[in-house]
Amino acid sequence: MRQLLLELALPPPPTLESFCAGRNGAALQALRGALADGERFVFLWGPGGSGKTHLLRGFAAAAGAVYVAAASADWTQAEGLPAAAVDDVARLGSAGQVALFDLCNSLRAVGGALAASGEAPPAQLALRADLRSRLASGIVLQLHPLSDEEKATALRRHAAGRGIALEDEAVRYLLTHFDRDMGTQIAALDALDRYSLERKRPITLPLLKEALSLLSPRAGSG
Repeated sequence: MRQLLLELALPPPPTLESFCAGRNGAALQALRGALADGERFVFLWGPGGSGKTHLLRGFAAAAGAVYVAAASADWTQAEGLPAAAVDDVARLGSAGQVALFDLCNSLRAVGGALAASGEAPPAQLALRADLRSRLASGIVLQLHPLSDEEKATALRRHAAGRGIALEDEAVRYLLTHFDRDMGTQIAALDALDRYSLERKRPITLPLLKEALSLLSPRAGSG
């Protein structure tokens, strides 16, 4: 059911402007500062679903930089660029750690910017000591997942931007029946917007259940 829905409406590319900050306003401010005259190295840490990937992709887009997923890092992408975003650094192997250490040094030398992330602060990651030191040399901030109330507010804000008046029952249903990360939630809402336009009906709980029942025999069973 979720797979089919997401095929209809993929989430828009992450940007700093579309990030739902919640308690993470300081992280957003730090990344914007790195794009201007502030501290140029920012390390963000927190559990999955706290927004690390969204922020790093948004930072890379705003900086005209490259986003590197540590699990499948291609360091040639970052060569010669003034900034880089490296996600989930704890997954780097030994060669990747050397490459990131060299990248940190080259960016510092030219006044470049680096945004990186992990599930713990640099000092607690199983990385080379010199790399941990480089990653901790700038701003280190913890990210917090959005509360259900913050997610509901973000969904209503996104809906309002599309001219949708979203009922409270529909918000609760989305949060209950879909993966709770905001990318999935926004994708589901955008798909429902398309369906409601095709049917020329507002998004209500009955329409939401109807749309899901058409997408999958299992949809709407909850």
